Amino acid sequence: MLTYEGLKTLPKNVAGPSYDVRKVTSGIVHFGVGNFFRAHLGYYVDRVLALPGQEQWGITGVGLRSGERSEKKAEEFRAQEGLYSLTEIAADGTTQIRVMGGLRDYLQAPDEPEKVLALLADKATKIISMTITEGGYNIDETTGEFRLTHPEVKEDLADPQHPKTVFGYVVEGLRRRREAGHGGLTVMSCDNLRHNGDVSRKAFVGYARAVDGELAQWIEQNVTFPNAMVDRITPSVSSEGKAKLNERSGLDDLQPLISEDFIQWVIEDKFAAGRPAFEKVGVEFSDQVSAYEHAKIRMLNSSHLILSAAGMLLGLKLVDQVLAEQPVHKFVDLMLEKDVIPTLKAPPGVNLHKYKATLLSRFSNKAMADQVARIASDATSKAQVFWTETVRAVLSEGRDRSRIVYCMALLLELLRGKTEKGETIKLEEPFLNAEQLKSAASNDFKASIALPAFDGWRDLLTPEIEQEIAQARDVIRQKGVLASLPV
Repeated sequence: MLTYEGLKTLPKNVAGPSYDVRKVTSGIVHFGVGNFFRAHLGYYVDRVLALPGQEQWGITGVGLRSGERSEKKAEEFRAQEGLYSLTEIAADGTTQIRVMGGLRDYLQAPDEPEKVLALLADKATKIISMTITEGGYNIDETTGEFRLTHPEVKEDLADPQHPKTVFGYVVEGLRRRREAGHGGLTVMSCDNLRHNGDVSRKAFVGYARAVDGELAQWIEQNVTFPNAMVDRITPSVSSEGKAKLNERSGLDDLQPLISEDFIQWVIEDKFAAGRPAFEKVGVEFSDQVSAYEHAKIRMLNSSHLILSAAGMLLGLKLVDQVLAEQPVHKFVDLMLEKDVIPTLKAPPGVNLHKYKATLLSRFSNKAMADQVARIASDATSKAQVFWTETVRAVLSEGRDRSRIVYCMALLLELLRGKTEKGETIKLEEPFLNAEQLKSAASNDFKASIALPAFDGWRDLLTPEIEQEIAQARDVIRQKGVLASLPV
């Protein structure tokens, strides 16, 4: 396994920390120590620690779940003293391997809750960060407010000094911090979630208000919640994958990690108690984070959804396999070039045409083995988020609508639940009811247009456009995806 002593004799193809790992102290507490965190925030922190005077910005990871899998992860992190290897692979196969040293400790909250709370309240802790998934913030989609009725939240509210949720831990830690006179800090979401700082503020302040109104007010005045846009493809690693990574590196790493070579992080410079020198290691600070989110959603996420729908119908498993089909590649390129870029305001300093080329290169990276089924899940909701602005712009401005009509037809064919060969597609559509799923599976092309996937632009759908969608579906059925794409 990886050890401090072993850093002295790493294989020649593996880079190690250029700083003294033993001198690093914890200034960041992170909830949710998954692959993305280790390849993103963990990556940037590792770079920062190599700079002079930055040794106080190490990370203590916190696991909230109990169980065999969680215990095993904690045991392996501790055995390696937080060390792990990251293998970065570019689309052309170029590989870089590095041992990361920024994760200085790992706590299992169910086993050592007081240690976690003491650390959150410690004056040395300046940032509480998290990757708890996009849906982990417990916000009611209808009201837009924090859900106090969630069973685990109700348990925490009944006994707030002995929490179980991330909300309970953070707010109790902040209460103790205020009581000790240690001042505020920054709560930093690293999740791939639009306006993630605003969502975090709503969640944590909403919980705090239910515990203690004065504490909630103190949090609002002393704690900052910067918005950020994060981006990096970081696949999960199977047991077989771990063995292959270790064979490639020559290491015996219990927790090896793989990612693409691309990485991006744009964040507001709103830190209440100081921050690492992130600007020196590639992080972009901006007060226009939403513009970057916009570009990512309308270009990366929208084309990802197109690729996944086409892939599911074609019976292909991986994104790079779908993009390797030249008609699909050409269609996605045209969609971005003709429909998205002309109707999208570029973020400061971003060339959208170069960004498009970068996206297509990233999607073609075979080493990422990105699953189309993962991306196609909840396609109904994703289409409303990723496609709405482009569709509305094209329809309202009278642009060529052939490609967006085809996208709508492609989505409805996906929701029908059959591949081109007639095989069943296992749909993951948690927000469609039984009647809607029945409509999606039917051969009534017009009826399926009533599905909520199109709600974001329904007011612009004329009978003529609806007929074009139905005709496009019929062509996909008759000719198949590759022969029907309007390229």
